[in-house]
Amino acid sequence: MINIGLTTWSEHTSLIKKPRPTLGDYASKLPVVEIDNPFYGIPSRKTFENWESQTPDGFKFLVKANQAMTLQTSWEDYYESERELYETYRNAIAPFVQRGKLEAILCQFPAMFDCTKENIVHLRRMRHYLGDLPLSVELRHPSWYEPLYLEKTLEFMRGEHFILLTIDEPQVQDRSIPFYPVVTHPDKAIFRLHGRYKDGWLAKGDDWRKKRTLYRYNQEELEEIKQAVLNVAGQVKTTTIIFNNNSGGDAADNAMALKELLGIDYSGLNPEQIDLF
Repeated sequence: MINIGLTTWSEHTSLIKKPRPTLGDYASKLPVVEIDNPFYGIPSRKTFENWESQTPDGFKFLVKANQAMTLQTSWEDYYESERELYETYRNAIAPFVQRGKLEAILCQFPAMFDCTKENIVHLRRMRHYLGDLPLSVELRHPSWYEPLYLEKTLEFMRGEHFILLTIDEPQVQDRSIPFYPVVTHPDKAIFRLHGRYKDGWLAKGDDWRKKRTLYRYNQEELEEIKQAVLNVAGQVKTTTIIFNNNSGGDAADNAMALKELLGIDYSGLNPEQIDLF
């Protein structure tokens, strides 16, 4: 099974012809979505129950880990213990788990999270706290992919049943990880596509978010992605592709173009709303 989706649902007006699409609208078009909200603050369990209720059976969520879980802030600022942080997160996402709608937790680590014993210990600690929940890892420091460490990285990911994400991002010397389609989990593989705009990837200042993923994949690039997806999909039960190149609103169009290239026709989605006027 190949599931194609986007980050969030309210921004994709080319997918849903209305100013601010709802999750229910989105779930009439695509079968999976990435939720970033928990990175900034863990929503209540009721919020997750509400999201779950708007989607059909079989719909999937890729849920970003909280920033304290990926070492981008300290748990001590908000919780009595690290265990409380993880218990709060697990309780919140429980409606997705119980209904079989959690595709994976997305652990997106910062660029300074390099290949060290300390950071490997942290990954093991995450696995301990989150038990057998599906964990996907986005490593953004190139050291993990250096020839000296790559095989050990893959061995570690497989041993801990982490889904090592295949990332497509602008290739900036000493600042990027390679596009490296690989399977490290027996059942799942995930692609996350950020675009290839080098200048935007390095953008700073107040408007950096408007530039970082400003990119539209062309037909040739989508064909390359298609072949990589097919190669991986033959090795696992579920392959998920998330388009994150939405600074200019390109993600939805690229997602639908890849869907057409792959010849996919999704069933079991929400019924589409038909406006009379």
